[in-house]
Amino acid sequence: MTEDPTGRPGAGRTRRRGAALEEAILRAAAEELTEAGYAGLTMDRVAARAGTNKNAIYRRWPNRLSLGIAAYRRLTTTVSPPDTGDLRGDVLEWLRRANRHWSSPLGAILRELLSAAGGTSELLAQLQERSGDAASAPWLTILERAVARGEAAPEALHPRVATVAIVLLRNEFVVRGVPTVSDDVLVEIVDEVYLPLVRRRADGDGSPARDPGPADAPRREPDPRIDARNE
Repeated sequence: MTEDPTGRPGAGRTRRRGAALEEAILRAAAEELTEAGYAGLTMDRVAARAGTNKNAIYRRWPNRLSLGIAAYRRLTTTVSPPDTGDLRGDVLEWLRRANRHWSSPLGAILRELLSAAGGTSELLAQLQERSGDAASAPWLTILERAVARGEAAPEALHPRVATVAIVLLRNEFVVRGVPTVSDDVLVEIVDEVYLPLVRRRADGDGSPARDPGPADAPRREPDPRIDARNE
């Protein structure tokens, strides 16, 4: 049996199932995403390009957003964090790579998808795994190397601390809507926010010490010699 985009039997095509059909759909969706962006991605166009029907797509991806994210993930590759031998160099280079990605046509697709995902945490997590966004693993790797070199204290190995720099960069694109971020801003994020925060973690939780007040003063024990004289 053969199939066409409407689901009616046709001629000249072999019916595909399983992984082969899923691969054809993802390939078609990635091509549509590249050509038209997320705004132009439709189930009809993907079905036509893949030579299948919309029901076959919906059985695998329940909506356009989940398909768009799967297609975006297909277009990206996992990259290892830099190892320059210096914490500042590693963080700045990782930020520069992220900035280049976010400034690219693929980055524009990512911004569209993030906007569409809104507060859908599961879908956001899938995007962040591939975008180098708030995923903490590579940032913790950078900090672990810094701890091993003596540039940072073990207390800095916290996911929220590790990802501060990339979250600030993401905000430039998502919140402020800039098409790219200048290198001066990247340097400012590293030198004025990230490195001071990491170094402050060496003092524990980073909270300033509280001056002892009357309630904090140690209790004075009675002097037994004075008591003896008063007996």
